[in-house]
Amino acid sequence: MSVPHLATQPSQRAPYVPVPATYGQRVGGFLIDVGIPMGLLFTVMIAALIPRDRTLALVVYAVSAVVAVVFVLWNSGYCQGRTGQSLGKRALGVRLVAAATGKPVGFRRAVGRQIAHLFDAIPFLLGYVWPLWDEQKQTFADKMCRTLVVQADL
Repeated sequence: MSVPHLATQPSQRAPYVPVPATYGQRVGGFLIDVGIPMGLLFTVMIAALIPRDRTLALVVYAVSAVVAVVFVLWNSGYCQGRTGQSLGKRALGVRLVAAATGKPVGFRRAVGRQIAHLFDAIPFLLGYVWPLWDEQKQTFADKMCRTLVVQADL
């Protein structure tokens, strides 16, 4: 009786077993990702209001809003979609991945997930606290987009 040699066996991949991010990591990453553009927008708006020039304030607001949108698209769409990590997720050691594969989700799906976060606010911000008891630690947006936020260093 011979034992089959390992080299002759067809290679099989181990199933993807993610380690979910903690709730604190998720919240911390969110605060960084939202805090950067909102903090800059708020600071610029206050500076624009000091001279009390309404036209200047409107122009500064419009430019700041465009810069904030571009930042969010770059950070949450491009960076997170390509690598799985926005600035906040990178700082907290987590990443966004497709639930089925464990790979980054791409720009469109990352942006779609950001838009789907609107459903996390309905009702009473329930989707944002859902990861506290959800088996996969997912928000409603994660469930809709089939994504997970997992530990990056594993």
